[in-house]
Amino acid sequence: MTTRIGVAVMAVLLALYIALVAQRAWLLLTSADPAGIALGVGLIILPVIAAWALWRELAFGIGAERLGRRLEAEGGLPSESVTVRPSGRPIREDGEAVFPTYRDAVAEDPTDWQAWYRLGLAYDAAGDRRRARQAVREAIRRERNARANG
Repeated sequence: MTTRIGVAVMAVLLALYIALVAQRAWLLLTSADPAGIALGVGLIILPVIAAWALWRELAFGIGAERLGRRLEAEGGLPSESVTVRPSGRPIREDGEAVFPTYRDAVAEDPTDWQAWYRLGLAYDAAGDRRRARQAVREAIRRERNARANG
């Protein structure tokens, strides 16, 4: 729950930032100074990029959480226990030990969103956050396609 609150606070702060920057951008765009107009254009582009990045991350988080709850309800979460540090992060060696099982499951059936999600959890436990996010994104995409195709 604290993660959701943190995300909500950051989203509100970013929205406030975008509104304030948009106001400044308008003031610069309506000035007669060419440098001010150029800065105004820049101030419009940067918040658009920030809003896109915020939306992408929120959509990822919502999708990942939804699939995690669904997989848990179906009893499909990994059953192996991985030792964690006091911070809550898994010990890398334990994560690497269970990783081949989930990698092989995706190799057997690359269309299974559940296998992709579990692979993302295994990557995360092994300390590879970038690949973990990629695998979970793939799980979200495949589950969405499976839902659309019926």
